[in-house]
Parts: sequence; structure tokens; C-alpha cells
Amino acid sequence: MAKYAILIYEDPAFYANASPEAWAAVLDAHSTFVKQVSELGGSLAGGEALAPTTTATTIKGAGTVTDGPFVETKEAFGGYYVVEARDLDHAIEIAKLCPAPGGGVEVRPVVDATTNPF
Repeated sequence: MAKYAILIYEDPAFYANASPEAWAAVLDAHSTFVKQVSELGGSLAGGEALAPTTTATTIKGAGTVTDGPFVETKEAFGGYYVVEARDLDHAIEIAKLCPAPGGGVEVRPVVDATTNPF
């Protein structure tokens, strides 16, 4: 099985304005997603939610440090999962079930450091 990252991009405004019930619904949706991964024959190798982009620090070029995210966008990188899937099609099938309120997900292969994929 190969590893794939499912990168979650969401509208941060959803969370800024979310009621406790909406937050609980998102947590439930992610719990359901975790169960569905194994039901589809994949496995979860890791994942985390990220703090809001307002907490980000960006380092560019020769080490210039600025507060905030790298770019201003409507959708922000809000978290990720690493799944083990048979192939890219299997990873996409799994990723389609991943909750991303107000956004979407991106699927990318995880690099095997023992080989040069480039």
C-alpha cells in the first residue's frame, strides 16, 4: 500500500462563526470519515487539525519572518490525513469522503525518501 496525504482546505469563516452544535457536527463527520477509511480497505497513518491561519508564521527567502499565512485566500489549509491506499484511485475514493466545510481536499502521494521521485 502506498501513502497519500489528504490536504484539507476550508473556509476559516465557517469555524469563526460556528456554533457549538456545528463544531460537534464537524467532529462527528471526521469520526465517520476515519471509520470509512478502513471500511474502504485503507488505513489511517496519521493526521491533525491545524490552528487558524491567524496563528501562522511565514519564513521567506533569506529568513524574513512575518506573522500570518503565506498568501491571503478564501480557503485555508486546515488539516490533513495520511492514508495508506492501494493506488491513487483508491486514495481519491477515500478522499471524496473527507469533510471540508466550505472547501475541498487535495490528494498527493507521500514521497518515499529511499527513492528519488523527481
